[in-house]
Amino acid sequence: MATLLPPPKRQKVYHGIEKPVEEPARPSPNILVQFVSDDDGSPIAPAVSLPANVSREGLEALVNKLKTSDEDPVPFLFHVSLPNDQGTSTSAPARIVIAKSIQQDLLEHSSNAFTEEDVITVHCSPQSVFRVRPATRCSSTLGGHTSPILCASFSPTGDFLATGSGDTNARLWNLHTETPSHVLSGHKGWVLCVEWEAMERKLATGGHDGHVRLWDPKTGKPIGDALKGHSKWVTSLSWEPIHINATSPRLASSSKDSTVRVWNTATRRVEYTLGGHTASVNVVKWGGVGNGVLYTASSDRTVRVWDASNGRMLHILKDHAHWVTTLALNTDFVLRTGPFDYTNKVPKSDDEAKQLALERYKALLSSTPELLISGSDDHTLFLWSLFPSSSPSSSPPEAGKLKPLTRLTGHQRQISHVAFSPDGRWAASAAWDNSVRLWEGRTGKFVATLRGHVGAVYRLTWSADSRLLVSASKDSTLKVWDLKTYKIKTDLPGHTDEVYCVDFVADKIVSGGRDRTVKIWKN
Repeated sequence: MATLLPPPKRQKVYHGIEKPVEEPARPSPNILVQFVSDDDGSPIAPAVSLPANVSREGLEALVNKLKTSDEDPVPFLFHVSLPNDQGTSTSAPARIVIAKSIQQDLLEHSSNAFTEEDVITVHCSPQSVFRVRPATRCSSTLGGHTSPILCASFSPTGDFLATGSGDTNARLWNLHTETPSHVLSGHKGWVLCVEWEAMERKLATGGHDGHVRLWDPKTGKPIGDALKGHSKWVTSLSWEPIHINATSPRLASSSKDSTVRVWNTATRRVEYTLGGHTASVNVVKWGGVGNGVLYTASSDRTVRVWDASNGRMLHILKDHAHWVTTLALNTDFVLRTGPFDYTNKVPKSDDEAKQLALERYKALLSSTPELLISGSDDHTLFLWSLFPSSSPSSSPPEAGKLKPLTRLTGHQRQISHVAFSPDGRWAASAAWDNSVRLWEGRTGKFVATLRGHVGAVYRLTWSADSRLLVSASKDSTLKVWDLKTYKIKTDLPGHTDEVYCVDFVADKIVSGGRDRTVKIWKN
């Protein structure tokens, strides 16, 4: 029997129109690309000629090959700065991140700032080797506080969370089981700040009653009685860095009574009191330069810098025109987590912890000195580099006054919070104008404005890999921002009232606010 052929294939009819001609693939032009290091702007290799459609992953592999040092391959973030005349509007991003390829992101960009003839300078900033998963859902809502939650802070290892509230109690929560572990009661007024020692042996709380209390987080019991001395409420606390003193770090507390007291936690006595400010001291930070430096910001419009070993004043910074309400150091994250990093290695002794903390601190400062950003109610921020060689003895205060590296302007209302990313490459500032602004952490250059909140933004926090930024706002939401597109990555609604505090550890975000609940968000 003859083989039956299948019937001929029906021709596709385009409703009486001829079949459209398929577009040939467009040839991709070759362009000259100069890769430069984002740290100091030095070229990584001579300019190379590449097809414009090489993917971002291809560029990453190429840069890892071009780097002469034989380290393991590192993930990179690539960006190109827009020419100054292009980025004139204050809210337009000043740089373009290469997310797909140079052709799609640059040559076809709406600004038309780049052509195939240009030598394109691509800045390469190395990213952390681990990646934090962005939170997308609320995994638990924990009640317990009977008043708004005013402060929240993760322990350095990320095992515990401490929250302070207007009900005069602080509470400890276990983050593995996401359940309450201890109630720390003892304050006679609102608990305004909680701060972990970087070795996680002690927790300090400061209250509206002017007392500072120390607690043992394992048992939830107080360590001795309250540290009394302030005549008004305590505004912030800061522990001495572990790489300076690992056995019994001292604690600094700033107060509305315009003083800062440094406490010896072993003898529970005041070592010295820093007078000099003429109004409320709003923030105190303990920097890790040399033998330790204290930075204090006050409502008398000044920031003062003190030598922490003896309480001697080093500098007065008088550039702000209104109250200085927030400070951030580019070393904050490393100082706060001490010897603990993403490898989960636990130090056996204090000496080993000191060594690990010092290595982490030095690794961060290998490419930049310790920088300070101060934010004020005059709507501006200043970036300061007070110890360029990062040791206080070698920089005598110059005659006259120290000049800031740069002034960060653009916010339309008071600054509420400023935070450096853990790797120190970015800084983010939040303000009462509903926006978050992103700056280069080393030069203070404006990068982008993150818009999306419909109420004042109160707090910011960064993920440990510096790829995600989270903001908490009066509009009762948290927002996770994507730093490649400068748009919202995920919106986290769920609170029923203003969110006052937020913190980020590993891949968990914790928030608390006026609705009296602690919410834990994760991927």
